[in-house]
Amino acid sequence: MSFRRSVVLGCGAYLPSHVVTNEDLARKLDTSDEWIVQRTGIHERRIAAPGEVTSQMATQAARAALAHAHVDAQSIDLIVLATSTPDNTFPASAVSVQADLGITQGAAFDVQAVCTGFVYALSTADALLRSGAFSRALVIGAETFSRILDWTDRSTCVLFGDGAGAVVLDAQEQPGTREDRGILTARLRSDGRHKSKLYVDGGPSSTGTVGHLRMEGREVFRLAVTMITEVVSDVLAAAELSVDDVDWFVPHQANRRIIEGSAHKLGIAPGKIVMTLDRHGNTSAASIPLALFDAVADRRIKRGDLLLLEAMGGGFTWGAVLLRW
Repeated sequence: MSFRRSVVLGCGAYLPSHVVTNEDLARKLDTSDEWIVQRTGIHERRIAAPGEVTSQMATQAARAALAHAHVDAQSIDLIVLATSTPDNTFPASAVSVQADLGITQGAAFDVQAVCTGFVYALSTADALLRSGAFSRALVIGAETFSRILDWTDRSTCVLFGDGAGAVVLDAQEQPGTREDRGILTARLRSDGRHKSKLYVDGGPSSTGTVGHLRMEGREVFRLAVTMITEVVSDVLAAAELSVDDVDWFVPHQANRRIIEGSAHKLGIAPGKIVMTLDRHGNTSAASIPLALFDAVADRRIKRGDLLLLEAMGGGFTWGAVLLRW
């Protein structure tokens, strides 16, 4: 008996050209390259140019993914864009991407789950493709977090960067085994009791302003490893696979210590971790597809490899996806 799977046909990425190094920040803040690297693992990040908006970066990443997949934009009937920094309160930035690509059919909408956004978007698109309602999707993570940062707060502004990444998903019939290509399983979690630990202090219905990102760093770190390992264990059990079956661990790029701590607790070898944090910083919903693209571009990830994607973000939200390339 066959099983309908969401298979990745290609991926793409876009990073703004403007690089901001730790040394650049140290000239404006009471910080240093050593302080930032020791606590986060970040050396530099990209910042969007004035006037460069989330949908524009998302469109660039989408075009790259379509080219890598060797498919035409007109074959796309679903766009799911994960972002916490849309161009406008409405409409969804996904419809701007749809228009920019010249697509007039299907559906396009945004998903907001902060740093877990791409995992949520991937899971949502997968469910819609498997249902038979759609046949081919663009799943995008794109952020301009530089627009919601308090650039006088050294505890937060050093962490984040801007960028976009995308994948093309195609609904295909597979044998229905653990060796199938595509998304094998996913698990999503949230717990709103932790909102105050990582949030933005503004919004249309509260302050009427965009607001700035606020974070209790120690609390986020304390909970992150436990939450990540729990959901990863669940997703592996659901697929009847073990951590030894995983070829590549592609985590949300939040903090080197969180990534390495989670991998150690799960028993994932350091050589299996895909890490772009040092060059990109935390790009929130864009971080997983950017890291994914990096490892595909340098040919670390090969067809048939089993990938473990995971993320945790404000809310809290967290989740994991098992994907065979």
